[in-house]
Amino acid sequence: MWLIFKKEFKELLRDKKTIIFMIGLPLLLFPAIFGVAFFFMSTAADEAENKVLKYAIVGEAYAPAIAQSFANTPDKFEMVSIGGESDYAKLIKNETLDFVLVIPETFNSDVLTSGQHKIQLYLNDAGLNKVVGRVSEIIDEFAHAYQQQAFETLDLSETQQAALLNPIEIEKQNVADEREVWGERLGGALPYFIFILCLQGAMAPAADLGAGEKERGTLETLLISPMDRYKLVLGKFFTISCAGIITALITVSSMAIWGLVLSQGMAVEFVVEIMSMIGIVDFVLIFLMLVPVVAVFASVLLSLSIYARSFKEAQSYMGSLIMVVIFPVIIAMMPGVELKGGWIWVPLTNVALAMKELFKGTMDYFALFGIFTSTAVIAAGLIMFCIHWFNKEKVLFR
Repeated sequence: MWLIFKKEFKELLRDKKTIIFMIGLPLLLFPAIFGVAFFFMSTAADEAENKVLKYAIVGEAYAPAIAQSFANTPDKFEMVSIGGESDYAKLIKNETLDFVLVIPETFNSDVLTSGQHKIQLYLNDAGLNKVVGRVSEIIDEFAHAYQQQAFETLDLSETQQAALLNPIEIEKQNVADEREVWGERLGGALPYFIFILCLQGAMAPAADLGAGEKERGTLETLLISPMDRYKLVLGKFFTISCAGIITALITVSSMAIWGLVLSQGMAVEFVVEIMSMIGIVDFVLIFLMLVPVVAVFASVLLSLSIYARSFKEAQSYMGSLIMVVIFPVIIAMMPGVELKGGWIWVPLTNVALAMKELFKGTMDYFALFGIFTSTAVIAAGLIMFCIHWFNKEKVLFR
């Protein structure tokens, strides 16, 4: 068995495609994808923030001070005359304008007499834009000034003003520590990425060690060897499992390293603070729970590869397996789903919930026995099925 494992693993490392999928992509491509995505998002946000917005004000005579404030910032706003055109939606959709402000006739600074004013803002809010925020910056200045004017008229103290604006204030006292808060926010996404990385890292070698050997005609040579077939299967199984774990570890480490390199100031401190909250024991437990999960993936992938007639057919089967893996992880991310009761025995979902609890520091360690046992039993059953599958000549040579 170990001879088969050493042989397959050496061949795996000699294969350029495998090296690219196991090492090259995690180290370079995935961080590059996130970096490019972040670059375009930040560029688009900067463009939206610095774009000169074309606007029109209907009823500017009722609020000349507001109209003048927009006119005083030509680097941010450009006024466009629309004549008597009343179809504001048409003007905005054909990009003649970015927004239209409609000021009511009753508008004035004495809010105690006139009451609350409602200014209508027409815009296309379907895409990435910051029209509402940039317009609100100017309008809020006047709203605050009118508010202060009303308070002075009523002769209210600062305490009375605060009480009038917010008669009842809820003062939140969070009993959860900082690790639990960030664990709840980030811990749910952790198994999602790790599971997908383990699965994808195992796909290429699994397709090659089963269907690939069929295509190359080397499977027959292995079958006529004096070694028991279950040892052949276990050798291939351990090779696929190692590939999945190595890919996941390299990818996670690569993202962490690139994040530390590219981040600055508070971002680095934040990452260090989050990582320092999690103990070494919790990291070890997360890794140990990953072992039976990878065994499940490796068994299923090897069974599909053995069944497939060709490398291409094996890849098509394995591609659909991603959705099967994503579904139980999404369930673990849903509100109200906790590591209690029957969820301890639900495959993959229980491991995802346990990883989140370990990240939060609220893990019931006795539940780990049930989670690890149930996942290990499923993995063992799938390995036995894979061995049974490999012993069928009609499957091997279909």
